[in-house]
Amino acid sequence: MSDLKWWQKTNVYQIYPKSFLDTTGSGTGDLNGITAKLDYLKTLGTGAVWLTPVYPSPMVDNGYDIADFTDIDPAYGSMADMERLVAEARRRDIRIVMDLVYNHTSDKHPWFVDSASSRDSEHSDWYIWRDARPDGTPPTNWRSIFGGSAWTWCEKRQQYYLHTFAKAQPDLNWENPAVRRVLYEAANFWLDKGVGGFRIDAIVYIKKPAQFVDGEPDSDDGMVNIHSMIANTPGILDLLHEFKAAVFAGHDIFTVAEANGVAPADLPSWVGPEGVFDMLFEFSHMNLEFPTGELWSQATGYTPDIIPRLQEVLFASQQATAEQGWYPVFFENHDQMRCVRHFFPDEADRALTAKVMAVLLLTLRGTPFIYEGQELGLDNVAWDSIAAYNDISSHGQYELARAEGRSQAEALAIVNRYSRDNARTPMQWTTGKNAGFSTGLPWLPVHDDFAAACVESETAAADSVLNFYRRLVALRYDSSVAEILQQGSFAPLLTGDDSIIAFKRSLGNRHVYTLLNFSGRQQTYSLPELQGAELLLGNMAGGSLGRLRPWEAVIYTQKWVK
Repeated sequence: MSDLKWWQKTNVYQIYPKSFLDTTGSGTGDLNGITAKLDYLKTLGTGAVWLTPVYPSPMVDNGYDIADFTDIDPAYGSMADMERLVAEARRRDIRIVMDLVYNHTSDKHPWFVDSASSRDSEHSDWYIWRDARPDGTPPTNWRSIFGGSAWTWCEKRQQYYLHTFAKAQPDLNWENPAVRRVLYEAANFWLDKGVGGFRIDAIVYIKKPAQFVDGEPDSDDGMVNIHSMIANTPGILDLLHEFKAAVFAGHDIFTVAEANGVAPADLPSWVGPEGVFDMLFEFSHMNLEFPTGELWSQATGYTPDIIPRLQEVLFASQQATAEQGWYPVFFENHDQMRCVRHFFPDEADRALTAKVMAVLLLTLRGTPFIYEGQELGLDNVAWDSIAAYNDISSHGQYELARAEGRSQAEALAIVNRYSRDNARTPMQWTTGKNAGFSTGLPWLPVHDDFAAACVESETAAADSVLNFYRRLVALRYDSSVAEILQQGSFAPLLTGDDSIIAFKRSLGNRHVYTLLNFSGRQQTYSLPELQGAELLLGNMAGGSLGRLRPWEAVIYTQKWVK
């Protein structure tokens, strides 16, 4: 093999601990449930497990409102349980990756409680405080990402504090060196525990502009999404390079940052030897339905032109990281709808399309990230009441849609499609009670398709999505073409086609070709270099060169001269 690092030669499995496996009957998943399923994760080629936050939290935003950066929430277990998980994972050559949420804390964090108590307290300037306008209204017209003003009034201080997300998530003041120092210490605490890396949440928001001014309203509420006002403010990379030097440098770990709004052309400044992180989640391919920002009510929904645009942005990201940096390949996470609903029309075959996305995920250049349940082909939910949803952003977006004049049914349909709860329903293990997730009442309802789409059923079905993932994993990591799929170069093919995404991976004179039909119609294509190629794997039986059946995905290799 080449000099690829360990995290470039494996895949990462993302776990939403609250929904993975409950071992106590509480209805909430826990750390011991993750430890119990490490052998299952190994069947998927997993070399690292990314956990969404398991720190103490009031759970206003399901753990992304953190009250202590160096402890474990009792709902998930104890520090001893965490240490056992890290050790048991290491025994299986799996690293545990923690989620660092450093843009904000919980409003119950002792730092904020103290900061809110007085303008002269020890932590007075650890958060973003501003005076009201002369008429008492908030300092700017910024709308938080979860809806409503990004400013909340504090009676004790007689000032407003800024929150990019919920009012229970006040933004930290990264201009204060003491804030940065204690955050770096917390990250190093987890490195001392033996974790294998970090996913860094919402990092594009940590640097605030020098002047806080109103933005052009983007909706009838007279406000503007805060993302457009503060994301990627100049100077942010200086802060992040300090972060890298204080925490990441010198450790055999990987870092991947959530960086919504970083364009493919800017990736070299963020990742690679001259950048800050090893990988960066940019969302150009995930935001194709959002032409005006993050307002769900203004999203376009699925349209066929999503596919050529998906091809364009994916290929741009592949090419931007071809020489510098490394790409984290993902199509689902805890904040996104299920990919079988995202990139295909409602009438598409869910099993076939799940396999299409699996082929795309595991043959692109980069480290594949599989999200909990994606390997089962799980679909969105469609609950009949907004009250059924737990996700705070779903309620905010529902109210915003209603304020825009949408009917209850229209607002609910928007939530059905885009709610983060689509990805947060309990993991489906068995055909038994609560899909084997819990003996108690699950914190979120189990999807009603669990009897067919669960690990037990899909393990027994030879043609299941789960077993197809396992065959793809074997191809990527343990086959004659493994080197090509892990370290080979990337080159686009058939770029003028509106329904087919195609590319090749090459290592010397050896090539692997991926062709995917994203439409419900048969497609033909011409690729003379494929003449005489061997079919390695496809999501349908048979298949023929030059033709793709509806929702068909194929992987070919051209015979090479040794």
